[in-house]
Amino acid sequence: MTVDWTFPRRIAMVFVLAILVMAYPLVRLGSTEVVLAVIAGGILSTANVLAGFLMIELTFEASYSTFLKAVLGGMGIRMVVLLGLMALGIAVLHLHTLAFAVSLLGFYLIYLVLEILHLQKKVDGKSRG
Repeated sequence: MTVDWTFPRRIAMVFVLAILVMAYPLVRLGSTEVVLAVIAGGILSTANVLAGFLMIELTFEASYSTFLKAVLGGMGIRMVVLLGLMALGIAVLHLHTLAFAVSLLGFYLIYLVLEILHLQKKVDGKSRG
């Protein structure tokens, strides 16, 4: 099994670019609790997409049913864990709710598009060769 590290590099580039773009407005206009909530949301979303990438890479060469079970089941588990961590962040850590949710979902949407494109590229490559 060879791992294509292009996807994690893209995720890292998106994360760094987003932090750079958001840094000045957040520090200038946001409170410390907003900045922490945005960072926490970004980190959780990044960990989520990297877990999905790992699941795809580990099961891509397996049978179709095994792949689907692992990826879709893994997605369900990741969503439950993410929801639990989000509840923990809001209820226990008292993260700024709106900043946390918007950050988490914003990164999630961007990463979801990248994940779909990555998976489509892998499937196209597998069907060609």
